Amino acid sequence: MPTEAHRDKAARAAKVDKAARAGRTGRTAARQVGTARIAPAAPLTERQEARRRRILHACAQLACRGGFDAVQMRAVAESSQVALGTLYRYFPSKIHLLVATMQDQLEHLHGTLRKKPPAGDTPAERVAETLVRAFRALQREPHLADAMVRALIFADRSVSPEVDQASRQTMMIILDAMELSDPTADQLAAVRVIEHTWHSALITWLSGRASIAQVKSDIETACRLMDLTTPQHTDVR
Repeated sequence: MPTEAHRDKAARAAKVDKAARAGRTGRTAARQVGTARIAPAAPLTERQEARRRRILHACAQLACRGGFDAVQMRAVAESSQVALGTLYRYFPSKIHLLVATMQDQLEHLHGTLRKKPPAGDTPAERVAETLVRAFRALQREPHLADAMVRALIFADRSVSPEVDQASRQTMMIILDAMELSDPTADQLAAVRVIEHTWHSALITWLSGRASIAQVKSDIETACRLMDLTTPQHTDVR
């Protein structure tokens, strides 16, 4: 039977899905109804999952060495030891592959953050610490970070499932840092704004238009939105 922790996690993930849909349509989470737009894919077999992991690893390695331009589908196929046609069945394009790689990197980062949670006293402090740590993790591999962010920028509607997965993973990282099992609609709205700020700060740093100190300041400023969603603020008439 599912444990209470698993139920809380599932409920929070459902709220994240609802918030993500609200972000795409411009409506608030409270107004969202109905089911998710994309039906879940059939689970991969153990062999298929292993093949997918090899592909993502090969993509990340190529991007680390040469950035966006180094990630060529034929090179990824050769490095991961899969047929080119098989690669395209998993990922229809280079953009699909790089966005999926970003989701995979964020999932790995999430696991690392869970082992050493942020130590701030307030949700705003914990979220800021978490996102600065996430930024510094990406900073260690700037070519990979640049390739993944460029893929997000170039992604069209056909890549929506992969983009949604990356966004959902970022939101889950933020919600874990908040330590809230049942976030309100206002808190989820603040999470979306913080997520957008984090991605924007990453883009401006990668393009050389912002220093690391500026990125840190922007993230901390956005995270103060958490303070505005606490009961003492929201209950004021």
